[in-house]
Amino acid sequence: MGSFSIWHWLIVLAIVVLVFGTKKLRNMGGDLGGAIKNFKGAMKEGEAEAERHSAEIIDQRRQSTEHSESQDKSKV
Repeated sequence: MGSFSIWHWLIVLAIVVLVFGTKKLRNMGGDLGGAIKNFKGAMKEGEAEAERHSAEIIDQRRQSTEHSESQDKSKV
């Protein structure tokens, strides 16, 4: 009673095609696909930027540690 059968979905699909038309649906699908592709690209760029930033922080900490160790050795 609460679930839809395949026939319900086919009728809904037919109504959507009649209302919007196949060309408009194709354009909407292409736009949606392009938006998803751009989003994935932006996510990859963001991850790469975050990795570069964390690598810079690690290098700075390493350099400050080496600098402080060299100062400690020069005091002895």
